[in-house]
Order: sequence, then structure tokens, then C-alpha cells
Amino acid sequence: MDIVTYSEFRKRLAPLLDKVNQDSAPLLVTRQNAPPVVVMTLEDFKAYEATFYLLSSNKNALRLDQAIAELRSGKGVERGLIEE
Repeated sequence: MDIVTYSEFRKRLAPLLDKVNQDSAPLLVTRQNAPPVVVMTLEDFKAYEATFYLLSSNKNALRLDQAIAELRSGKGVERGLIEE
């Protein structure tokens, strides 16, 4: 993760935001006398929210872990998409 100071972020706002979008990589902005903040794409933020939601239920998290284990052990079944 790239790190910049708040002053540098202000000076180079547009190119830094472009880089975040192009690389799909978060940017850490440090500030004096204040906690740092992270800048990320909206798409990445929505993905984090979805992941948090899916893992917020212990039962659902367990089901996802089991499904991943099955896939890794070769027990996955490939299926075609249903097209309307």
C-alpha cells in the first residue's frame, strides 16, 4: 500500500486518485495529530462491505469456509450459466 502525507495528497489529489483507480490499490494518507485514512475505489469498498456482510454471520462464514475447502480438495462441480 502506498503511503503519502496529507500535504502531498492535497498537492497531487487528481493524479493520486487516478492511481488508486488504475491500480485498484488503496492509498494510506497520514496526518499530523490525527489518525490516518485510507482512500480506495468505490468498487473495492463495496467488495469489502459485501465480504463483511457475508462473514458477519458465523453460520454463513462456516458454510463459506466449507465450500472453499471442498473446491480446494477438487470436489467442485463446474456448471454453465443459466441464460434467459
